Amino acid sequence: MKSILTPLCLLLLLATSCTEVLDRTPQGEYTLENFFRTEEQAVQSVNAVYNQLRSWETHVFSFIGMTDIVSDDSDKGSFTSDGFFLEEIDQFTFTPTNVAPASVWSGYYTGIFRANLAIQNLPEVPEIDEQVRTRLRGEARFLRAYFYFNLVRWFGDVPLLLEPFPDNFAIARAPKAEVYALIESDLQAAIEALPASYSGVDVGRATSGAARAMLAKVALTRGNFQQAADLSLAVINSGRYALYPTFAGIFTLEGENSSESVFEVQAAAFEIGGGGTQYNEVQGVRGVPNLGWGFNRPSDDLIAAFEPGDPRRDATILYVGEVLPDGSGIVEGDPNIVGERFNQKAYVSDHPGGNGNGPGNIRVLRYADVLLIAAEALNEIGRPEEALTYLNMVRARARGTSSSVLPDVTTTDQAQLRQAIWRERRVELALEQHRWFDLVRTNRSFEVMKPLRPSFTQNKNELFPIPQTEIDLSEGALVQNPGYN
Repeated sequence: MKSILTPLCLLLLLATSCTEVLDRTPQGEYTLENFFRTEEQAVQSVNAVYNQLRSWETHVFSFIGMTDIVSDDSDKGSFTSDGFFLEEIDQFTFTPTNVAPASVWSGYYTGIFRANLAIQNLPEVPEIDEQVRTRLRGEARFLRAYFYFNLVRWFGDVPLLLEPFPDNFAIARAPKAEVYALIESDLQAAIEALPASYSGVDVGRATSGAARAMLAKVALTRGNFQQAADLSLAVINSGRYALYPTFAGIFTLEGENSSESVFEVQAAAFEIGGGGTQYNEVQGVRGVPNLGWGFNRPSDDLIAAFEPGDPRRDATILYVGEVLPDGSGIVEGDPNIVGERFNQKAYVSDHPGGNGNGPGNIRVLRYADVLLIAAEALNEIGRPEEALTYLNMVRARARGTSSSVLPDVTTTDQAQLRQAIWRERRVELALEQHRWFDLVRTNRSFEVMKPLRPSFTQNKNELFPIPQTEIDLSEGALVQNPGYN
């Protein structure tokens, strides 16, 4: 925790107790004594939590490695020696000193720190509309729940911090049941506090629908199928969401914050920088003019998972020699890289202000995911006919006007329908950072990954190691995950 809080003290200048230097009141700077006084400052405090979603440690290099590259959907890409720590993730040879777990640990706990700071201080803001105060706390709790949801799925038991400045840093890991209890409490509070929609500059903030859909995903992850069905159906029946007319269109500028968007990380690439992310860059087509690094290469196994003629394959995978999605040129491959191809969902045309300033929103949760959560949950509680309705809605959008591909699934056999839904989740959500979590929650990671990655070890690699730096800093309070000692 020390490694997280110290840079934050320097960044925000809100904590007067981080160092002896900051014990002195800075002139013309914000501190905890002179911040959280106005509604504008309250909004800024929550905006800082959203800002963390765009950071390198939260949703870029290591995040992609620990969601897609670690799964059967993707290989590392680029050259073997380029970003070698992700090659270790790809091959399951990583150890507690690998960069990726340490990076996301830092990024997500930074987000939690910022959320806790807002949650703790918003009640004391004197000059604020009460509805705005309630909404802002709901947003902060939604974001804290999201940060913890990824952490608990990656690491299992994790330290549970409910305030920004704990009394000491020797904090043990909380049982994952306690972490999930906080996640569920935060999301339930967000459902009650947040509006159903926004307008103008507030579009993209967390809504009650996003909180309800996220809670449905949490319930599905925990095997609480009745709750997952109830929550996802509530989102569906709200009438506020709809599948975007075309699958490929979701991942364009026009598809951002569309009818299908439940929650996505907002990015805006200005000439001066500051609003974009490197999410697009690290997965982009290598070389000029595309300014990409070529990581997150769609795997042969993913290509084989698509049914014949499924239009989603070509909308997901960008091949060498293919015309770029914006028509600006041809994908030119590197002759020294075998089987080079790219994640088309992450493609953007321009990077104003520099190649590290990607303008593409990151789709965290979309309506198709909610429909498939409903389908899976309904099938598991013995309502297969209803499950088919939502599964086939996703397939119908994917096939478009064609009548020769992706026919409706008709089986009501629970086991067969389960497999059909799992397959649909894979091809519909491919390279959107869901696959690894799906494999682990359905207890399929060993059977799927072992034939592809012989180094995969059962009862070990389902979780990532606690970063060694954090164990060292905790002075023995943190205990390593099994198999990594």
